Amino acid sequence: MPLTLLSSPLQGFTDFRFRNAFNQYFGGIDTFYAPYIRFNKKLIIKNSYKIDLQLENNSELEVIPQIMTNSADEFLFVVDYIQELGYKELNWNLGCPYPMVTNRGMGSGLICDPEKINHILERVHKETDIVVSMKMRMGYENPEEILHTFPILDDYPLKNIAIHARIGKQLYKGGVNLEAFEKCIESTKHKLYYNGDITSVTKLKEMQARFPSIDHFMIGRGLIADPFLPSMIKNNTTDYPKNRWDIFREFHDTIYQQYDEALSGPTPIKMKMQGFWEYFAQSFSDPRKTFKKIKKSNNPRAYQQAVAEILRSG
Repeated sequence: MPLTLLSSPLQGFTDFRFRNAFNQYFGGIDTFYAPYIRFNKKLIIKNSYKIDLQLENNSELEVIPQIMTNSADEFLFVVDYIQELGYKELNWNLGCPYPMVTNRGMGSGLICDPEKINHILERVHKETDIVVSMKMRMGYENPEEILHTFPILDDYPLKNIAIHARIGKQLYKGGVNLEAFEKCIESTKHKLYYNGDITSVTKLKEMQARFPSIDHFMIGRGLIADPFLPSMIKNNTTDYPKNRWDIFREFHDTIYQQYDEALSGPTPIKMKMQGFWEYFAQSFSDPRKTFKKIKKSNNPRAYQQAVAEILRSG
C-alpha cells in the first residue's frame, strides 16, 4: 500500500516560507496543510493569510487551506475566497487544543456539539461545491466525543478525517490513545488519516503495523524537530545523509533570511527563531543545552555564532 505523508499545520511555524524551504532541502511530504484562517468578529481575511495562500507562494507544493470556525457564514466566506484563488478543498480544524480557541467553542472544543457541526456541514454542502476535509481530535474532555459525531459526518461526502489521537485538554501532554483511534476506524465509513507522535521511522512503522488500513500519516511537531524524518520514512532508512548538518544549515539560513526580511527589527526574528529552536534542539544530543545557547544569544551576531557552534558539535 503506497504511503502518503502530510504536514500538519502548526500556527506560527508552517507558513509558505517554511513549507517551500522544507520542500527544497528535505522533501518527503506529499501535501501541506496551511495554518488555519480565523476571524476576529469581522469577515476580513488578514493580510498574513492572503500572502500565505497566494498561488505564486505555493507554486511547487500541494497546499490545502484550513479554517478554524464555529460559524457557517465564516466557513462560506472562506470558501468563496479560496475558490477565487483556485483551491478546491478546505480543511476544517476541529483539532486545536488551546484554551483560547476551545473556550470559544472552536477547534476540539466544538467536537462535543454534533448539532452545530451538522448545521455548518449542511449549509456548506448545500451552498457550495467545495471539497471538505476534517482535522480532529478525539474530543476535548473525553475520547468518546468523536464517536458521537460520526453518524453525522457519515452523511456528508467528506474527503477524509485526519485524527490526532489525543483529547484537547491533554494539549500535547501524555501519550496518544491508540485504542480510541482504533474505535474510530471501526465507527465511520470515512477515510481516516493518523496524526500524533510520529517522531521517528520506527514510530511510523509501529503505527503501520497497528493500523494496516491506514495509508495516510500526518506529521506535525516531529517534522520540525527532525526535518529529515519524512524523506527517511519514504526511503525506508534510519540513516541520515553524510552532510546532514550542511543541509540543515542551508535550510536554516534560508528561513532565517526570509523571516528577517519579513519581520521588523531584531526582537521579532529572535522570537521567531527561538520558537523553531524549541523543536530543532530535539535533534541534538543535549536538547536543553542546545536551546539554552539559542536563548542566551541576544543579538543577531551572537545568534549566528550560537548556531555555528551548535552545528559544529552536531
